[in-house]
Amino acid sequence: MINVIDLYKSFNGQMVLDGINLEIPTGKITLVIGKSGVGKSVLLKHLIGLLKPDKGRVLIDDLDITRLSGRKLQEIRRRFAVLFQGGALFDSLNVFENVAFPLREKTRLPEAEIKRRVDERLEQMNLSLDVGKKFPDELSGGMKKRVALARAMIQEPEIILFDEPVTGLDPPMSNTVFHLIKKTHAVSNYTALVVAHDIPEVFQIADVVAMLHQGRIIAYCGPDEIQQHPDPVVQSFIRGEPDFLEA
Repeated sequence: MINVIDLYKSFNGQMVLDGINLEIPTGKITLVIGKSGVGKSVLLKHLIGLLKPDKGRVLIDDLDITRLSGRKLQEIRRRFAVLFQGGALFDSLNVFENVAFPLREKTRLPEAEIKRRVDERLEQMNLSLDVGKKFPDELSGGMKKRVALARAMIQEPEIILFDEPVTGLDPPMSNTVFHLIKKTHAVSNYTALVVAHDIPEVFQIADVVAMLHQGRIIAYCGPDEIQQHPDPVVQSFIRGEPDFLEA
């Protein structure tokens, strides 16, 4: 579904993406790993047209979005949802209103249908309907992540981008979030790109793993294969050796 071809991006003379080539297969979960500051979030922003590359192409179903703007780019973005690193919930809205927000902004569904869909998504995230009345500052970190995932999925997107989906969570809650991603993917079969550094737990949800290092993809294979990858840089990162620890 998504094909990144020879993508280059620099900021103030600092090369961040140095000829990225990456295929994100339809209906699969692709995981991108790499140390902090290597350009993972910059890559995500190119996939939805928030950044324009210095050179290269980003193809969505063979359509180069780097050449699009205005209404045509917005049409492509409607196919995406994003789960932001911090959740990005609106503090002034309760949980129900947060999850309903995309439906109210982008559709003309009646309130009864909006309520049905929101309640269904909250239940899917193992959240009680009473949680819908709470505000974000009343939620635990894990609950915020689940609410954010419910909101990301409320319009049944074709593609979901996950930016560090379990940052700040303890291991049990991280596993819960990973399980929910895997569960919702099995039901909806969306195309996913997950940026994460929670090794090896995140491997349980991935179909394909790509490692970004010094602006390039240096490994691209299945989660089992990458754990046996011969490149010492890949092995050092997976083992969490000092030079490859996330900041």
